Amino acid sequence: MKNLVILTVLLSLLGCKQPVEREELSKTTYSLPEGAKPEVYITAMGTEMRLSKGDLPAFSDFGQPLETQVCVFVDPDYTFQEFLGIGGAITDASAETFYKLPQDKQQQVLDAYFSRDKGIGYNLIRTNIHSCDFSSGSYTYVEEGDSLLSTFSVEHDKQFRIPFIKSAIEKAGGNVTFYASPWSPPAWMKDNNHMLQGGKLLKKYYDAWANYFVKFVKAYEAEGIPVLGVTIQNEPMAKQTWESCIYTAEEERDFLKYHLGPAFHNSGLSDKKIVMWDHNRDLIFQRASTYFADPEVRKYAWGIGFHWYEDWSGGVPVFENIRRVQEAFPEKHLLFTEGCAESFNADRYDAWVLGEEYGRSMIHDFNNGAVGWTDWNILLDETGGPNHVGNFCFAPMHGDTRSGELIFTNSYYYIGHFSKFIQPGAKRISASPSRSQLISTAFQNPDGSVVVVVMNETEKDTDFYLWVKGKAVPASSKPRSIMTFVF
Repeated sequence: MKNLVILTVLLSLLGCKQPVEREELSKTTYSLPEGAKPEVYITAMGTEMRLSKGDLPAFSDFGQPLETQVCVFVDPDYTFQEFLGIGGAITDASAETFYKLPQDKQQQVLDAYFSRDKGIGYNLIRTNIHSCDFSSGSYTYVEEGDSLLSTFSVEHDKQFRIPFIKSAIEKAGGNVTFYASPWSPPAWMKDNNHMLQGGKLLKKYYDAWANYFVKFVKAYEAEGIPVLGVTIQNEPMAKQTWESCIYTAEEERDFLKYHLGPAFHNSGLSDKKIVMWDHNRDLIFQRASTYFADPEVRKYAWGIGFHWYEDWSGGVPVFENIRRVQEAFPEKHLLFTEGCAESFNADRYDAWVLGEEYGRSMIHDFNNGAVGWTDWNILLDETGGPNHVGNFCFAPMHGDTRSGELIFTNSYYYIGHFSKFIQPGAKRISASPSRSQLISTAFQNPDGSVVVVVMNETEKDTDFYLWVKGKAVPASSKPRSIMTFVF
C-alpha cells in the first residue's frame, strides 16, 4: 500500500492519471441444491432421438478432475449478457404457406414453434417491412410518388401476415418480442428507380423514408402487435437480385443521426430499439466502429444485428468478430437477425448438417455476446418458397401445400435445444469444455435453473463429466449430437 501511495504522488506531480486499485473478485454465491439431478434432452444422428429425454444420476462430490477425464466445467458465478430470446421470421412466404395448410396443421405449426410445453417456445419474431424476396411479388404501403405518405396502409399484410403474427403471439401467451426490417424503400425513392438490384436511397427522401418507419410501427401496434423496434436496412452492403438497398457505414450513420432517430423521438417512439448493420459478421467491426465514433449515433442505436452468410465460400465463420464488437462497445446489444440454409433441395430434408449449422452458430454467437438469435423463415412450402425471384431456401419446417403434411428438418430440434429451455432474462454463465470435440454454452434462468447445451460435431462418442462447483455427473455425447442439461 505504501508503494501505491508513493506511485500516486509521483504520477500526480507528472500530471498523469492515478492508478485504480483492483477490485477483488466476488465470492462464490452459487451452490448446487442438495441431491440435484439434471434433466437431459438429446438429439443424435443415426438414432430416433429428437429432443428426447434421457436419464442421469444426481450430482455427486467429484473435486479435482484428472487431465484424462473429459469435462464440461460450468460456473454460474461468472455471468455475462442478458438473454432476449430466440425465434424466427414470419415473412409473406411463411404466412402464405401457413394459410394453405389444413387448420389442424396450422395449429400444429403454432404449437410446435410457440408453445413451450408442446413445442420449442419461440419468443422472438422478425418480419419484413413491405416486400422482400420471400414475398410473392414486390409491393409497398404507399402509392407511387406519395412522399407525404398520405396513402400509407398495411392492408396488404392483413390478409396473411398480420393474422399469423397475432396467432403466434396468442399461442405464446403474449410473451413475444417483435421487430421488423426493410429490404428496400419504394422504387421512386431510389437512385436506380427499382426496388431490386441494390441502388441507394435518394437524400431528398431521407425524411420521408424515416417517417415510413414511424407509420409502420404505429400501424402494426394499432393492430395489437407490440413492436420492440426496427433494423435500418437488411444487408446494406449487398446488391441483390431481389429487394435491396446499399448504405455505406457513413450513410447509415447519418440516416439514423439526422432522420430516423429524430423521427422516432418526435413521434413518441423514443422507446423503440433501433438496430444497425443487419448483415454478416465479416464487416461488423468496421461498421460498428464507424457508427459509434459519433456520440449521437450511440444515443439512438440500441445495437448491432448480424447474419451468418460470410462463410459462403466454405471457410470458417468469423465468430470472433462478434466478440470484438462486444469488447469495444459493451453497452450495445448484439442480435443475430437472420440465417438459413440456402439452395433448397427436397432430397436434403434429412441432411444432418442443416441442424449442426444452427447449433454451432448459436453456441459461438451466444458465447461471443449475442443477446438473441432469429432464424429466417419459420415455415416454407415444398419448393422452399414462395419466392418471387427464385431464391429458394430451407426452413426448420416445411409445409407441403399439395398434401397438407408438415416436414420437420433437424434444424427445428437443434434450435429447440436452446429456445425450449432458456428463458428471457436469463444470464449467460461460464461453460468450458476440456476437449475440442465438444462445444458448449450455458445460461442461468431468472427462476434459478441452469441450462447447459453441449454439442458434438465429430464422429467420436465422448464420455464426459458435467462439472459444477466440485460436483459432477457422468454423461455421454453421441457422435453428431446435441444435448441440453437442465438443473
